[in-house]
Formats: sequence, C-alpha cells, structure tokens
Amino acid sequence: MNYRHVFHAGNFADVFKHALLVRILLYLNRKDAPWRVIDTHAGEGAYDLAREESSRTGEWREGIARLRDLPGGEAADLLAPFLDLVGECDGEGRPHTYPGSPTLAQRLARANDRLIFCEKHPDAFAALKRRFARDRRVKALDLDGWTALGAFVPPPERRGLVLVDPPFEAKDEFAMLARGFVAAFAKWTTGVYALWYPVKDPLAAAALWNAVRESGATRALRLELAIAPDSHAGLVRTGLIVVNPPWTLEAEARILLPELVRLMERAPGAGAHRVERFGD
Repeated sequence: MNYRHVFHAGNFADVFKHALLVRILLYLNRKDAPWRVIDTHAGEGAYDLAREESSRTGEWREGIARLRDLPGGEAADLLAPFLDLVGECDGEGRPHTYPGSPTLAQRLARANDRLIFCEKHPDAFAALKRRFARDRRVKALDLDGWTALGAFVPPPERRGLVLVDPPFEAKDEFAMLARGFVAAFAKWTTGVYALWYPVKDPLAAAALWNAVRESGATRALRLELAIAPDSHAGLVRTGLIVVNPPWTLEAEARILLPELVRLMERAPGAGAHRVERFGD
C-alpha cells in the first residue's frame, strides 16, 4: 500500500468530508447515551501541513486555506465547530496541524464515548498509535479496514458512526466498499454509516449509491461537491453517502455545500454540488 494521506491532507475533499462529519457527531451528542465511532481507514489522525509531503502538493491551498475569509451567515455558523477544531491558521490559511477524522471524533467524544481507529499502513499506524496512546477511550488497531468494517458491528453502545474512507487505489475498491457496507449493514441496521468516495468514474459512484438503495436501508443521503468540471485534470469531485443520516443533515447540507463550492471552486461558476436522498 503506497497511499499516504499526508500528501492530500486539508484539501477540498477533506474539508467537505470533515465539515459533514462534525455535523453528524454534534447531532449524536444531543443525547446523553454514549456512542462509538469506527473509523476503518484512519490514517495518521492529524497532519502537519508544513511537512515536505504536504508542501510538495500544496492541496490544502484549494481546501482549508479557502475558508480563512469565511463571511458570516448560516453556512459560517454550521462550519464554526469544524473550524474551531481546526484551530488558528497562519497568514496563508494553513493550520499548524490539520485534524483528520480520528482527531475530530476524539475532540467531540465525551467521557463515555468510545472510538476505534484502524490503519494498515505501517508508518501511518505508528503515528496514529502514538497520537492516541494516552486516551483510554480510543483503540488504535493495526487492522485492514475491510476486516474492521464487519468486525466491530454492532457496537455495545448500539449508537454511533461507521466512517469508511478508503484510499481508492485498487480498481475494485468501489465494489469492495459496496460489499463491505451491505454486509455490515445487515448486522447493524440502526447505525450511521458515512461512505466517502472520489468521483473519477461517475458510473462507479452511481453503482455504489444503487447498492445502498438495494441494501434494505430506509434512509440515505448522497452528497457531492465539485470544484471544477469533470473534464479538468485530477480529482475535482468528491462524495459522501450517509446512511441513517441525522434528521438535520439534509437541510444543513443544502446550506453548506453551495458555500463550500463558492469558496473552493477553481473559477467562478466552475463548481457544483448534489444533495439527493431516499426515504422519509
């Protein structure tokens, strides 16, 4: 496995995914009952954007840096908890440390909540384990994410979120994600599942959505954001399917996504977004 998220940390896809993740976790915190987060492809947990790898690509400049001059309004209010967790940024809009999904989840977790972070890349796992070694709420596991997806559901708490954020290096990774979700959902139908994906092949993304629709799930959201037309080079469109989404998430996404497009698109009018659902 050659994928290293540090090259892409803080990019537009991260901002999209993490802003929505924070909204989901804040909703779970509305009830006192504990929850569990299962992050199947956790990475290092957080990233120093001054590292050579991040500096080489500079992808954060089209992502988190674009949010430094966020105007007030409804979208700003919804993004505020995420930006508070990101912390202060330098003059270029670069935070000292960009929090990955494990760090965001840890910071929003309460005393009785529990977190499982899985990572197979040796260097990334070593960093992940060091970062959370002193937090007894966290288990960092050297485990393949696809194994983890089925191994830890249903959790004892019966509330929580499964975040599946694979590297999408393998040609069959969309199919693996669909199969893994369907198998996990059959074991735990009431959990929230957040399935992240890049949109390089629209047919593959559509097939994943169809697999979710046919899984027996009764409610799901398909959220997508593009910073440029699909004809542009590189990754310009990303998506998140949320199964059993919080009731508030669709309305929040309809406010957030247009503003994120406006802030991060490569040229005015070049970006786009999608909010699609099934179920009540």
